[in-house]
Amino acid sequence: MTEIYKYPKSIDGFDRALKVIPGGIYGHQGPAEGCYIPSDAYPRFSSKAQGSYFWDLDDNKYIDYMCAYGPNVLGYGDPDVNAAAMEQLKIEDCATIPSYKMVEFAEVLVDTVASADWAFFCKNGGDTTTLAIMTARAHTHKKKIIFVNGYYHGVNMWTQKLDYPGVLPEDVANNLYVDWNDIPALEKLIEENEGEIAAFISTPYMHGNFVDNELPASGYWQKVRELCTKHGIVLIVDDVRAGFRLDLAGSDHYYGFKADLICFCKALANGWNVSALCGQDFIKPTISGLTYTGSYWMSAVPFAAGIACINKLKAVDAPRDFARKGLDLTNKLKQAANENGFHLVVSGEPALFYLRLADDDSLMIHQAWVAECVKRGVWITNHHNHFINYSLSDEDINRTAEIADEAFKALAKRM
Repeated sequence: MTEIYKYPKSIDGFDRALKVIPGGIYGHQGPAEGCYIPSDAYPRFSSKAQGSYFWDLDDNKYIDYMCAYGPNVLGYGDPDVNAAAMEQLKIEDCATIPSYKMVEFAEVLVDTVASADWAFFCKNGGDTTTLAIMTARAHTHKKKIIFVNGYYHGVNMWTQKLDYPGVLPEDVANNLYVDWNDIPALEKLIEENEGEIAAFISTPYMHGNFVDNELPASGYWQKVRELCTKHGIVLIVDDVRAGFRLDLAGSDHYYGFKADLICFCKALANGWNVSALCGQDFIKPTISGLTYTGSYWMSAVPFAAGIACINKLKAVDAPRDFARKGLDLTNKLKQAANENGFHLVVSGEPALFYLRLADDDSLMIHQAWVAECVKRGVWITNHHNHFINYSLSDEDINRTAEIADEAFKALAKRM
């Protein structure tokens, strides 16, 4: 049987953090967010990471299926990406004027992404979605934005909800909402707001939190593309989470349509801090006229890392690998659930799979199973889709299945 992890150093570290950091850990990783239940089943801080693993402060090792919430696409500390970054660091990083490495990275993205005629670099995914909305509004001279219910496009105020702390009514006054895969509702919404809509923004498929993921219905994106073109609405694909895991040409290409603007971040540079908004030529003059930048947005080291990352993803045909490994893993997890009398639902794409135990109407049983896995060295979550990275081995997958089986047995015994 696998050793059950303990976390004394993490607990001590969190006590120290509470004295100097709001909440100890802020954002979705903080215990106050309710994403780690029961809280004593989880460590608070990591100490190192390599390949498909990270270690906590107590030197417990985890097979990691959150991949830093997506940026780990090739493996933590990938030698080829890090070598490119370190070589660039010897030359320059942040300078008064941009490094030419920015141009080289933009050329790689234009050559790789089907809907990209240009690239504009930022730091976070939310930077790119905000830039996309600004660009759409500047281009169309319209205000309203259509969102798909269950969306997440970052934490800027325009993309949050009215009842969130600090969000004002005027921040979201021009937001419109429609259900996923509901073309008649979309047609009606456009008709009711004819001439006022700047953009339609959505992830390539619905990978919301605390809910089963849902793929696009047959013909859905083609009809959305048709409606946006007909009514002069800028079509924005938020590919921050799924980008490069489904298709190196972009998830719009994977689903058979072409976005006007497409947002990338997580898998762009294997953890080096860079994001990109790409788009078609017709909207290039608009974005060229915007005032939008940041202190570190032209940092050259992440550009070099991004070039190496994209080139390696191409060389190893990473999307094919992600799909194979994701399918193998989720099939083995479902088998372990069935053999222990549980029903595990897997949804979404295999490269970004979502898990849910469907044995009650709440998440309580699911949360308990996730906690049992974490305490044995498999890092999954109860609320978010998961990620495959290239360094994940077949041995890692088999070991994950063994731990999942032990966790199911422990759960069955408790129940």
